[in-house]
Amino acid sequence: MKEPQTRLVGELVFGAVLVLLSLGIAYLAYSISGFSSLNSAGAFPIGISFIMVVSALWCLFEALMKKPAAVHGMAALRQFCREHFPVRLVVFLAMAVVYLAVMDWISFYASTFIFISACIFYLRRGGLLLALGVSALALTVIYLMFTLVFSVYLP
Repeated sequence: MKEPQTRLVGELVFGAVLVLLSLGIAYLAYSISGFSSLNSAGAFPIGISFIMVVSALWCLFEALMKKPAAVHGMAALRQFCREHFPVRLVVFLAMAVVYLAVMDWISFYASTFIFISACIFYLRRGGLLLALGVSALALTVIYLMFTLVFSVYLP
């Protein structure tokens, strides 16, 4: 018989949170229209959420079957943060939050151009002309798609 794997730091908490969130989604799916018939508006979301709940329970069960991690307490928290929240990810998330916050103050197009340019420049560690060029191209495609294809004018 093979030796059980060691549980990753935070894996058990992740499994539990996954189960709770999937149960919340299942509740929201059920509140659409209940499960009155197979072709009701809530039937497909209920089916998908059932699959999510089963998958989350499976992940939690697998985590429970592993040996506990060797690291505990604050050392475990530091290791978890170091592995799952590297500085580049935290900076990118902060940039995304700022982008969403300023979109109302300046136009969608200006904030999107600045956001894409800043992200490319930061994540590639340089290349301002490339970042500006790709941002301009992406914004042109977005503009054409929404204006010509969808007939939706963004603010």
